[in-house]
Amino acid sequence: MAGDNMELLEILQHTLALNGSDIFIVPGSPVMVKVQGQIQPVSPERMMSEDTARLIRQTYQLARNRSMDQLLEAGDDDFSFSLENVSRFRCNAYRQRGTLAAAYRVVNFGLPDPDKLGIPPLVTGLSELRSGMVLVTGPAGSGKSTTLACIVDRINRSRPGHIITIEDPIEFLHAHKQSLVSQREVPADAPTFARALRASLRQAPDVIMLGEMRDAETMQTAITAAETGHLLLSSLHTIGAARTVDRIIDAFPPNQQQQVRIQLSMVLRAVVSQRLIPTLEGELVPVFEVMTVNSAIQNMIRDGKTYQMDNVIYSGSAEQTMLSMDNELLRLYRSKRISRDTAILYAVNPDALRKRMQN
Repeated sequence: MAGDNMELLEILQHTLALNGSDIFIVPGSPVMVKVQGQIQPVSPERMMSEDTARLIRQTYQLARNRSMDQLLEAGDDDFSFSLENVSRFRCNAYRQRGTLAAAYRVVNFGLPDPDKLGIPPLVTGLSELRSGMVLVTGPAGSGKSTTLACIVDRINRSRPGHIITIEDPIEFLHAHKQSLVSQREVPADAPTFARALRASLRQAPDVIMLGEMRDAETMQTAITAAETGHLLLSSLHTIGAARTVDRIIDAFPPNQQQQVRIQLSMVLRAVVSQRLIPTLEGELVPVFEVMTVNSAIQNMIRDGKTYQMDNVIYSGSAEQTMLSMDNELLRLYRSKRISRDTAILYAVNPDALRKRMQN
């Protein structure tokens, strides 16, 4: 494939054939694809600015002739599109150094199987909750959207109700099963997450899945939704339960933080933190930390003692009511799935993990 005649459809199909997860189209570089966490070129030639602009125009045509006004006026645009009966893609097109570039994420048709993905029952079992807030956290590309989709699908298949998802963009399409599912995309169906979330409270929801909590206004509305008897599922770009709680509290002005601590201690039901870890075979495997909120955790949130949470999670994992990230890393190391260095690199408490490895 040469840079001067490469077509977007060819790039997308080639990426799928490689089982790639991400595509990067940036001027001055070959088209790059991420496969099992490693980036590799799929074109022998570097793309010129006119090549990337042409491919991005083709992207907008595939997205049902979506307007490029948002990209040209604001400098970036986030949306999704489909290849019929093949796959969906999430695209973020943006300007860089006066030229157009884009990053794409492959989203397969159909809903993922949590067992095949290695999502533990303690996570999918959160679908049995009827109210409160569940947060799925982790760095970009760690599979948060996939985990949320699995929880939503488990609810959809198990009980009647109204599920509303608010996403930017919609990644997984949910058919109506036991539940009725309304899926809203920002900004196509609503201008902001906060506005869509406020409106959802007037749409008789039982479950609200909010793709991401990005600001204090959205967080406050989400907490209110959880307080009023809804099950609120959302995600944050944080690592670990303690940092997640601190991130929410710190989003508010100091004079509001104690009130938010009290509210959060009452509505938070669980925090799932996940990361993708490279194995010795060169694959990526998900590793989870699960903090379920008990009375001890409630007190820590209310009193601002989040630094004590890791000890409670570690104790809870022994009782199988929680999952410790370091315990999971140790399990993978002892089963010879990951290296010692990898386990220590991703550990919450590297020094303690080193000592346990010696036993």
